[in-house]
Amino acid sequence: MGRIFVAGGAGFMGSNFVRFLLRRYNDVNVLVYDKLTYAGRKENLHDVWSDGRFKFVRGDICNEGLLLRTIKDFQPDVVVNFAAETHVDRSINEPAPFLKTNVLGVFNILEVGRRLEVPLIVHISTDEVYGDLWDREAASEDASFRPSSPYSASKASGDLMCQAYWRTYGLPVIIVRPSNNYGPYQYPEKLIPKTIIRALHNSPIPIYGKGNQVRDWLYVGDFSEALDMIIRKGKSGEIYNVPGFNERRNIEVVEAILRIMGKPLSLIKHVEDRPGHDKRYSMKGERIRALGWKPKTSWIEGLKKTVKWYLENEWWWRPLLSDDYFRMDTPWKGS
Repeated sequence: MGRIFVAGGAGFMGSNFVRFLLRRYNDVNVLVYDKLTYAGRKENLHDVWSDGRFKFVRGDICNEGLLLRTIKDFQPDVVVNFAAETHVDRSINEPAPFLKTNVLGVFNILEVGRRLEVPLIVHISTDEVYGDLWDREAASEDASFRPSSPYSASKASGDLMCQAYWRTYGLPVIIVRPSNNYGPYQYPEKLIPKTIIRALHNSPIPIYGKGNQVRDWLYVGDFSEALDMIIRKGKSGEIYNVPGFNERRNIEVVEAILRIMGKPLSLIKHVEDRPGHDKRYSMKGERIRALGWKPKTSWIEGLKKTVKWYLENEWWWRPLLSDDYFRMDTPWKGS
């Protein structure tokens, strides 16, 4: 498999991908480069830390000097960029960090990659760049950008920079746009883990509005499989949507978790919706299907595995809970 540099590899999706690589390939060497912000934690990589094929460097993709030195020393075959500010609510309250990391940081990776002639850069984007598709068909990779939040606008900007470097410099770059991932090691502010943790404590579970917002859910292990396939078989300069083909209303997601946990639906409490809340994200996935990929994990199977993991790994999430985690007036961090 070669040498894989994973920026943001201590986050939710990045750490799951690192774990996947080390389990799947004997001949892989992985370097994780991560700033270790609130959602990027060494604990996310606790089970691979002693693996001789794994290295870690604490660093920010906005620090071009350190990024350049680290990539130059490691000489990767592939750079995968998960590093990003990712939360919509946080971007609404404080957009500046999103512009810095998701635009300037991406520029730094591209520029370093160009200067060092990195063989391949894979940039992880989001389905949110396509905007609200409540009354529209699912988005193909060629669909127009219609971002609604500072987060999605910053991610769209990063994608455009990737496309510019491909067109202008011939930099070998691939853009990957996944739908909502879920599974182990996801930060407790997100919809699924927060629902599990609050239900475990019999605490009210707030839902924005009526909970009719539609998201397409993909188990993180299946995304890791898709990303691996894109690295091996994908075409430089291309964009690949990675849908879960599993659209669910937020209220359905919460109700399913409560049923799995044997908790009453009366725990659900409807709260005022957030500004500019997109009603539906949806993507087509012909290109990733053409590579031979499709999700393996069914919706209920994935949810059961996720619930089981959080119930068995309180050591991981308990230290992350703030004093106001269970307060109803704390802004809801659903997707």
